[in-house]
Amino acid sequence: MELFHSSGTVAVASLIALHEADLPFTATAVDFTTAEQRGAPYLRTNPKGRVPALVCDHGILTETPAILAYIATLAPARNLAPSDPFEYAKMQEFHSYLASTVHVNHSHRMRGPRWASAQSSFDDMASKVAQNMTECFELIQSEYLKGPWVMGDQYTVADAYLFTVTNWLKGDGVDVNTLPRIAEHFAAMHARPAVQKALSY
Repeated sequence: MELFHSSGTVAVASLIALHEADLPFTATAVDFTTAEQRGAPYLRTNPKGRVPALVCDHGILTETPAILAYIATLAPARNLAPSDPFEYAKMQEFHSYLASTVHVNHSHRMRGPRWASAQSSFDDMASKVAQNMTECFELIQSEYLKGPWVMGDQYTVADAYLFTVTNWLKGDGVDVNTLPRIAEHFAAMHARPAVQKALSY
């Protein structure tokens, strides 16, 4: 397998998951500083021009929730996803919330041209990011983070996803220490060897 990624992006979650699963893969960096993600070679891999993209024997997967679910399924002995169907769906609910709401709120800080054309609109969106991200993480802390890990006592790929998004909070103007359970999770994740490997790329 080959994972296309870029440092500091949501693709870090997939890197963590691949290391946790102990699956063989090649990590290929996409240089956002030169807009490599918009060049024709990469667009043949992912026409969306974003990361991550996972190339495997069956084809190409994009979108973090799909990639994380696939990785967990490939390594069942690692118990990276709940075996109970309802709990698995709850994990996917959490992934969907991170993808559809939290990530979008974060993107309003520097991706305003995706939604508007005027600088005043960009500035207005950016001014709301800290508040919106705080509210999202307060909800995660109270409703989704069940116990030392997202799914309770079982570490899953959801923890890689939460860690990756939590890592954006400082840049978004949110002090993670105002969210004590999120801060504990963030520190516990930092201590995991798979996380250290993923952050080294």
